[in-house]
Amino acid sequence: MLKFYFNGAPNPNKVALFLEESGLPFEPVAVDTRKGEQFKPEFLKVNPNGKVPAIDDDGTFVFDSNAILLYLAEKTGKFLPANRAQLLSWLMFIATGLGPYSGQAVHFKHFAPKELDYANNRYQFEAQRHYKILDDHLASSRYMVGDSYSIVDMAFWGWARMAPFVLGEETYAKYPNVKQLVDEISARPAAARAIALKDKFTFKAEMDDEARQIMYGHLKTRAA
Repeated sequence: MLKFYFNGAPNPNKVALFLEESGLPFEPVAVDTRKGEQFKPEFLKVNPNGKVPAIDDDGTFVFDSNAILLYLAEKTGKFLPANRAQLLSWLMFIATGLGPYSGQAVHFKHFAPKELDYANNRYQFEAQRHYKILDDHLASSRYMVGDSYSIVDMAFWGWARMAPFVLGEETYAKYPNVKQLVDEISARPAAARAIALKDKFTFKAEMDDEARQIMYGHLKTRAA
């Protein structure tokens, strides 16, 4: 059976949503990143980058949430839009833009020293720029790729449902088309199951000094 290595973060939630939508049998394997379990040798064999999500599909290892979505969609033939060019374009937009900039925006808004105004402003600006592109696109398209719900919407949902935490509580008022699609996907039963998956396990909740040292390797090693 397919093993799904995950926690409750946005990127694993994308894959959890696909698994719940598709009905593909899987075994969830919790990886507590605040305890450093992502750096255990057995997990690094699955993902040498030491991050979740990752899957082990009978000895085939796939990592990075968007790569996993594409792999599983092609494996099952489900949630693949007909327009492959648009599929790849928007999937990579989310993989290389929305996700990374949202992650860095969260870090500098909530976790980095407050005096780092330049970095905070840069990543807030770039995250907002990406959300504006999404909002403009969704003004004339029901889903990310045409009129069919697909893996691109699942990839979008992973981070977009966290937009108020990324950018602030006013975000959905600024980007109503983003909110509309987030609300539609979040109302799906599979989305509720995907979010609840983490509740079957116990993850460390505290971002204490030990967790920060594990999560932020630059605190221990000066690179510049």
